[in-house]
Amino acid sequence: MLRPFAAYLRVYEPLPALGDPPAQQLVEAVSAGGLSRIGIGAREQLMWLKSQIATPSRLLPAELRDGQPAASLSTDVLVLDPADVPSGHSVEGPFVCPLELRARSAAALSTFLADSEPALRIAILNAGGVTADQARSRTKAAMSDLSATAAHILTTTWTVPLPWFSLIDPDERKLVLGSGPDDPDREASWRTPLSAAIQRASDAGELIESTFGDSGPGRVLAQTRQWLESFDPGSVVELDYGGLVQLFADSLLDADSTADEVHDILDALRTGNVEELAGLFSQLREFWGDIAAREHAN
Repeated sequence: MLRPFAAYLRVYEPLPALGDPPAQQLVEAVSAGGLSRIGIGAREQLMWLKSQIATPSRLLPAELRDGQPAASLSTDVLVLDPADVPSGHSVEGPFVCPLELRARSAAALSTFLADSEPALRIAILNAGGVTADQARSRTKAAMSDLSATAAHILTTTWTVPLPWFSLIDPDERKLVLGSGPDDPDREASWRTPLSAAIQRASDAGELIESTFGDSGPGRVLAQTRQWLESFDPGSVVELDYGGLVQLFADSLLDADSTADEVHDILDALRTGNVEELAGLFSQLREFWGDIAAREHAN
């Protein structure tokens, strides 16, 4: 079964950061090992489908008929063992990343209500049997699910924002090719302490702003750094290709040097090496161009 073609930037916090004391359901879920990383996309799809086929349908996934959060709020978590953080970093765990599906869906709905065309917005709200004011009230209530001031997961489809690669150390990639693109254990990811990710985001952001001004990549880094600063300083950041690993042959995924090239671009900016910059951008366009074409075809 295909996984969703989504990539993730996640923050895993130390368990005590999620409550004083953490909810018993959460403690039990962490002790049991949490959700399977490779099944996250399918889990989110299932929760959304269940919300739509329920009678009456739910405005948001992972919520009850009365609009309260389902029990999965405390039990749908990813758990990271300190041993899975690259050596050389002093970290204590376990680390926990809540799925927070209802709150993340509420944030997406809020964006839709603010940015969509009026005719489309009205059609969607009518189909859900709610008014715009009711939807805004429900989304605001759902945001109270969050244990921090922001959700622990950022998601993109079909690609990975290049500024995200500046947060990690390219040499700390975890690559599992398995038996091929369809292998459920196939993985490409990086993990690093939150403090290191914030420092890298700050350094890269200042460099880009001094070179290009308030550019798109600079804004992404500023927003990402602000997001990272919402969490416990002892947390761990994970950049995960997620289901995108299904789109690459073994040889391409093994040879993927996007993280190295992004850091090389930053080095070239520091030295003013224009020729190297052009070559690096060309390599990135070539590597990710096929994925962009597949997205367009779909």
